[in-house]
Amino acid sequence: MPYRVCFVCTGNICRSPMAESVFRARVAEAGLDGLIEVDSAGTGGWHEGDAADPRTVSVLEANGYDSDHTARQFRVSWFSRLDLVIALDRGHLEALRRLAPTSTDAEKVQLLRSYARPSPDHHPSTGTSHAPAESAGHDLDVPDPYYGGMDGFEECLEMVEAASVGLLAAVQEHLEGEAA
Repeated sequence: MPYRVCFVCTGNICRSPMAESVFRARVAEAGLDGLIEVDSAGTGGWHEGDAADPRTVSVLEANGYDSDHTARQFRVSWFSRLDLVIALDRGHLEALRRLAPTSTDAEKVQLLRSYARPSPDHHPSTGTSHAPAESAGHDLDVPDPYYGGMDGFEECLEMVEAASVGLLAAVQEHLEGEAA
């Protein structure tokens, strides 16, 4: 049975489809297509049936990612079939955990940027880092680029790409643990 990951943002037209496309590419690069299924949804249904925001599509395509997407709303019933629900910000994390029917389901919900690896300016000898993912609070959020310009979408892609490496490593570690 494949390991199922679903990325969730607000309307499923900006951040979560971007994360889905990037992570799907990482899974393919790792040769894990048949072992990991990748999906996305929104906490709300405002954009259900719509394509991804044109700026999301533009940034994805400019960086070599697939941009085929149809927005949909996350359903509580999905918890039973998902292994990991990846929230793009703390608000999504809290909303999804409240929706979770069981504590086990609530534990499946994690913030994407919590998987980000330390930045190159991390100093192991001093234990200090300037890596945003190691900061507390909303620094783990992927900001919503919807109301801004293209630079917000490009920044979003950078954050998603950085966190996807660590997320894939965590999923691979889980799969290896199950195989052992």
